[in-house]
Amino acid sequence: MSATMIECDVLVVGSGAGGLAAAVAAAARGLKVVVAEKASHVGGTTALSGGFMWVPNNPVSRRDGIADTVEAARTYLRHEAGNHFNAECVDAFLASGPEAIDFFETRTKVQFEPASAFSDYHPTEPGGLPGGRSIKARDFRGQELGKQLKRLRPPLPELTFVGLMIGSGPELKHFFNVTRSVRSAAYVAGRLTSHARDLALNGRGMLLTNGNALAARLFASALDFGVDVWTDAPVIRLEHADGAVVGALVQRADGEVLVQTRRGVVLAAGGFPQDLERRRRMFPHDRANDGHYSPAPASNTGDGLRLGEEAGAVVEQGYPNAAAWVPVSRVPRRDGSWGVFPHFIDRAKPGLIAVLPNGRRFVNEANSYHDFCQALFAAGEKDQPARAFLIVDRPFLKRYGLGFVKPFPVPVGPQLRSGYLKVGRSLAELAKATGIDAANLEATVAAWNRDMASGEDHAFGKGSTAYNRFNGDVDVKPNPCLAPIAEAPFYAVEVVVGDLGTFAGLRADGHARVLDDHGEPIPGLYASGNDMASIMGGNYPGGGITLGPALTFGYIAARHLAGAGDLAAAGDLAGAVGAAGSRDTAA
Repeated sequence: MSATMIECDVLVVGSGAGGLAAAVAAAARGLKVVVAEKASHVGGTTALSGGFMWVPNNPVSRRDGIADTVEAARTYLRHEAGNHFNAECVDAFLASGPEAIDFFETRTKVQFEPASAFSDYHPTEPGGLPGGRSIKARDFRGQELGKQLKRLRPPLPELTFVGLMIGSGPELKHFFNVTRSVRSAAYVAGRLTSHARDLALNGRGMLLTNGNALAARLFASALDFGVDVWTDAPVIRLEHADGAVVGALVQRADGEVLVQTRRGVVLAAGGFPQDLERRRRMFPHDRANDGHYSPAPASNTGDGLRLGEEAGAVVEQGYPNAAAWVPVSRVPRRDGSWGVFPHFIDRAKPGLIAVLPNGRRFVNEANSYHDFCQALFAAGEKDQPARAFLIVDRPFLKRYGLGFVKPFPVPVGPQLRSGYLKVGRSLAELAKATGIDAANLEATVAAWNRDMASGEDHAFGKGSTAYNRFNGDVDVKPNPCLAPIAEAPFYAVEVVVGDLGTFAGLRADGHARVLDDHGEPIPGLYASGNDMASIMGGNYPGGGITLGPALTFGYIAARHLAGAGDLAAAGDLAGAVGAAGSRDTAA
């Protein structure tokens, strides 16, 4: 049976932030757009994420009083990327990022709120800031999507509480303080009551937060602009004519569809976190596919990279890190499967240390998840899976929980019985339960406790940076990241390495055009999100360095596809950035 044929201006492969941003921005310029999503749900990894977007000089942070300059941000990115600094793409990002945020704020349902206290991950490095470059999507009521809500990817169940999505920042603090503050208890009671009502009326929670809110807002905006969003629609191959990409063959439930594009194809299929073959080649700790556990959707198997390579594109091979690493714990589920819990903020809380199986610390636990894993790689035993244990005591577990374990008054019995949470009446007993070297663990905890009197971690400096302190507990003095580990019983959760997305994508230029092995644009082919090589050069400078560029380069791709690119007309990316920097300085 021959394939059905349709025509459109732009075909977008994938429905995360990079893909939906391109689709929305292109449709807003009057182009006919089709999104082909391989999975059954819309939203990709974005819908599972924390939802932060790192965009220097963005208008949301400016309104909140943040002072930043293009020069400072460029200096910071040059330092972070090192020898992998891509001046053209960085300059395009810095010039167009604020413009993209303004477009989505003023023309779509995507609304933002500042996260001005959220520090760059290396704020003391040249050009770094102690806050203001990250923003997040506002919460979103699922009712606004109507019947389309069932097509949105739900959040990771391990990051919800009885199905309730908990927003970062002030809301999360209320949940931590539920037994310590009448105000927080009232707030949490209200949220749980509202959630119970949503469950009764709709069968699910309806207040979407974090990355789920961002995906929902982009999806709703795409529908508003008449974008055709297909699910269960993997792209089989790209179509070519006269050296250009002119469409793709898409497999749908009702048969194959040949999509002919008048302008081009945007690859935004989420990188390769679940592509086992490419992981074996590019993740040194996963050569046997037994050392890495990604929370990304199972459908993110590198389709965009494969399609690009078949068209003559090149996947970036030289980055020091092929992905954004995050420590994760494996959570047993009732059906016998395993969930993955990413450890973002618990590591910074006061009264937690991380130790190797040998019982020794190896890192400032409050550093970014990416830095934590790099330290784990460096300190771990060669040819052994990279793993560590987070160690806490009874007051810590009661106050903050640990990973998937919720704080008091939620019972911990189920996690103890499943083996997720290990316990010991003494450190020696905990060491026996986990296989940690007992003598070294006792010595490590003793050294930690000696430092508590001074409020300074002499070994690794936990709590020494603005980013460390942001995720600590402001009510703990003098250092929000430090407290003794002294009151039995003691607890541990094992962490291994996962990712928040892959860095090693297709090489592209400042207009998001995919490049061939000669560095020339492949006509009709664009990339955004994790299908585009990260402009961070294999490093992780701040919260949202995946979603910020994804939104921006999706917007840039759409602008170029529509022929409305100011940068294309000027032909001078660096000049555009220089002009923006002059305006910032004048302001």
